[in-house]
Amino acid sequence: MPKRRFVCQECGYQSPKWLGRCPACGSWDTLQEEVESPRRVSTVPARVCPITEVTFSENIRLSTGLTELDQVLGGGIVPGSLVLIGGDPGIGKSTLLLQVLKNLSALGHRALYLSGEESLQQIKLRAQRLGAEDPRLLVLSETNLEAALGALAETNPAVAVVDSIQTIFWPALSSAPGSVAQVRECTAKLLQVAKEKDIALFLVGHVTKEGLIAGPRVLEHLVDTVLYFEGEKGASFRILRAVKNRFGSTNEIGVFEMSAQGLLPVENPSALFLSQSTTGEPGSVVLATLEGTRPLLVEVQALVARTSLAVPRRTSVGFDPQRLAMLAAILEKRLGFSFYDQDIYLNVVGGLKLTEPGADLAVAMVLASSRLEKPLPRRMFLFGEVGLTGEVRPVAQAPLRLKEGARLGFESVCLPEANLLSLEEKPLALIGVSHLQEAFEVLFR
Repeated sequence: MPKRRFVCQECGYQSPKWLGRCPACGSWDTLQEEVESPRRVSTVPARVCPITEVTFSENIRLSTGLTELDQVLGGGIVPGSLVLIGGDPGIGKSTLLLQVLKNLSALGHRALYLSGEESLQQIKLRAQRLGAEDPRLLVLSETNLEAALGALAETNPAVAVVDSIQTIFWPALSSAPGSVAQVRECTAKLLQVAKEKDIALFLVGHVTKEGLIAGPRVLEHLVDTVLYFEGEKGASFRILRAVKNRFGSTNEIGVFEMSAQGLLPVENPSALFLSQSTTGEPGSVVLATLEGTRPLLVEVQALVARTSLAVPRRTSVGFDPQRLAMLAAILEKRLGFSFYDQDIYLNVVGGLKLTEPGADLAVAMVLASSRLEKPLPRRMFLFGEVGLTGEVRPVAQAPLRLKEGARLGFESVCLPEANLLSLEEKPLALIGVSHLQEAFEVLFR
């Protein structure tokens, strides 16, 4: 008799009986019945190999034809890798992957696009818009993984796309497509095929309302690379971010522009995040930040306004609200500013999300600029971490930030004094500071 169990579709918790509320994650009405099929145990011993006998080719990566995507992946697609890409509905995941298959098929590689959501006619319409009509680009509309694996074995493509993993089901399981058991089993089967046949596989994953990839957390552990596609529906720009990558650096980003011809790489993303005037207005500053190995110059805007509320607002877009509140408290304690009756609004232009502490100095000074209604010097950018005592601490990769600022025509920079002392090249005017008080006196004198 097959064993029956109830599995939470949110966290994967298992129970022998149905429960209205999951004891692990607290979600309501998420436990669904699944039938556990018996597994066959192999008695054949596995073959081990000394690491000194393992060989590989140095030039094994395949270029996607999109420079931004290649950089996020660490230099291109690794054969046999399993890449998971998630994002909001309509953000451009299917368009991006169809463009990748178009470029690879044009280079002579066989590519397969497997869709469980669209018919062949719908895929054809998108392919015509993108100019992706090539006999080496194969398409399949199928939700049965057993049939899809047969197509993979028959065609043996270099790269394949499964759009999406939540629509595929394994017939041996009785649960519905998209359930925890189905997503886990289908991903494990596809991973086995990818490693055995050296097929690079892209999996499209649905996201929940919280912005996380739907399904069990083990899904992200199984794959080699996890990419998130971000962007506002009303804006034409998209940001592709790597949060896991076994073949390259994490936290890399790629910037794309959505057009009628598909997604176009943005070669100079710093220009996207900067205004034409490069500030000179109260409450506006340019920050040099680092995304992975790429330096970016970003405009940060702040608005400090008097409030009648008992508890003032602390609202930020693209910056950690808790860190914003901490910087406001440091300004109050160390520089004598008063924000107890002021609302604070902070915005990172272009939809970028700042995560590194090197943005502290710029955020602190833009708050002071808005509070005093005094502009910061034009053609200047800032970077540096701020401690609780008000000291300005050094950050990583200062020379890369300086070169990016000099390339874009900036004239001066305010940076931590510790970074200034360690520089060998000085491409523009440098102002080193060791404390917030010193930075305030230099920038607002």
